[in-house]
Amino acid sequence: MATEQQSFARTLRRQSTKPEVILWDLPRARRLDGLKFRRQQPLLGYTVDFLCFERKLVVELDGRQHDVEREYDAARSEEIERHGFMVIRFGNEVVLNDRDAVIARIREAAGTAPETPLL
Repeated sequence: MATEQQSFARTLRRQSTKPEVILWDLPRARRLDGLKFRRQQPLLGYTVDFLCFERKLVVELDGRQHDVEREYDAARSEEIERHGFMVIRFGNEVVLNDRDAVIARIREAAGTAPETPLL
């Protein structure tokens, strides 16, 4: 039987916003350096947008509602980070307009970014 948190996550997956769909298309099916990401995943009593458990990386997408939830989001991120996870956040506009920057930041956080040559 599914828990309330699992049911909530399932509902969020079915009601994805355009930026969530775009962001999910980048790492899904191990497309991003072979890393396994899950979306709308229950974690520590929260439902995080995207989770790569093997790298302990949480990727959050912040829409307009997050403007009024800044304190809650900060406390939530702090608690998740206390458990050894790294939380990175992107605004909707960044996902819609600069996917290369999003991919680069996720790779950097996951430790899979290509090394830059020394000059």
